[in-house]
Amino acid sequence: MTPFPLRFRTLRTRVTLWYGAIITLCLLAYSAAVGLTFESHIEAELDRRVHEDIELAGRALLVDEAGRPSWPGGILGKNVDEEEGGGHWIEIWNVAGERVLATGTIDPPPVAARPEASRGAQSMEVEGGYVRVMTESVNVKDSRFLVRAAVSEAPSRRQVRKLWLELAGITATVLVLGGLGGYALARRLLGPLGRMAEHARRITAEQLHERLLEERSGAELDQLREAFNDTLARLERSFGELRRFTADASHELRTPLTALRSVGEVGLRGARSNDDYREVIGTMLEEVDRLSRLADELLTLSRAEAGQANLRKEPVDLGAVGAEVVERLAVLAEERGQRLECRAEEPALVRGDRLALRQALMNLVDNAIKYAPDGSCVLVAAGTRAGRAFVEVRNEGPGIAAEHRERIFERFYRVDAGRSREMGGTGLGLSLVKWTAEAHGGSVELDTGEGGSTFRLVLPAG
Repeated sequence: MTPFPLRFRTLRTRVTLWYGAIITLCLLAYSAAVGLTFESHIEAELDRRVHEDIELAGRALLVDEAGRPSWPGGILGKNVDEEEGGGHWIEIWNVAGERVLATGTIDPPPVAARPEASRGAQSMEVEGGYVRVMTESVNVKDSRFLVRAAVSEAPSRRQVRKLWLELAGITATVLVLGGLGGYALARRLLGPLGRMAEHARRITAEQLHERLLEERSGAELDQLREAFNDTLARLERSFGELRRFTADASHELRTPLTALRSVGEVGLRGARSNDDYREVIGTMLEEVDRLSRLADELLTLSRAEAGQANLRKEPVDLGAVGAEVVERLAVLAEERGQRLECRAEEPALVRGDRLALRQALMNLVDNAIKYAPDGSCVLVAAGTRAGRAFVEVRNEGPGIAAEHRERIFERFYRVDAGRSREMGGTGLGLSLVKWTAEAHGGSVELDTGEGGSTFRLVLPAG
């Protein structure tokens, strides 16, 4: 199937064609209604005139004592009005089937046998054109006759033809003017859309800061422009985050790789003892472990954002998960003289992936231990509130400054970058916590101040 040319696929052309099609249908319907109504009126007028001629002929008819009919003084000359280009015909038939009287100004209509009386009229073709014919019976002095009258349809047909030509002319004129008006209207209405498209083509990945120009072009196009500008803003933020993520990932990968190279070069500078080599290898393994954890966390985040992370939903008690995490990380707290406690006054049941929730809680507890002062207390508490389950991690650190609170859940973002690297952090822990909460239909809340910080994982109770 051959596709339409490009010029017929443009919205402007299609709007014009639809506009013209609607006008055409409306005009055709109007013209048909007017024309058919006028034809019906003309036909009724012809039938009335034929019937009047029959009545006039019946009243003027006289019958002598022998039963012979006559029209004293004629009939058409003074009683029947003639139309320009038209004419009449009247004839009388007796009961024996003989035509006894006839007069008129047109050719008589054809008849194959004795006509029958009928109230209905019909059109017949004669040498001079078409005539309207009607036959009725009349009684004069106990004698019955058939009166057959005909009226020329020439004037009426000229009127009908003239009307149809006028309607066709009006339809063509309105259609042309309407098509031109529709094209001009479509061009004016869709002009801003074309300018928007032309401007949008010039916006590239390096120019995402640009926006479509504001202009008064109707509510619908304004909504489209706003939606497109909002999309550009989201793309600009996404590209910015992607660039920051690429730069941060490169930096995070370069740091342990540089350390590996430096340690390896130092170890190769001269002969060393076995203990020295063990120390060099241990240092290199620590950096390899950092790289492995960074790669695992990046893979987890990429799968999560691609929707490929499969969560196994099962009943999970957040209090029990908190107790398990406290037991596993208690050694880290003891190294700094901290107390690591878990409190769960009631079951905090949710439906979720136990491993993902435990890893998220371990990230929160690990951060709390790293940033809490030596000898302080780190508390893990679980419970329910307003139909939702929660587990929170509270420490007695210095708190988080206001300028860091909005970005603390971003990937690779650190409040104290140097200190975090010294402690082995990758900057992805809180990003994983946020994803885990959102994947379970929940959220992460942060309460912070001079007395410490509280990270709260809130999930739907189940």
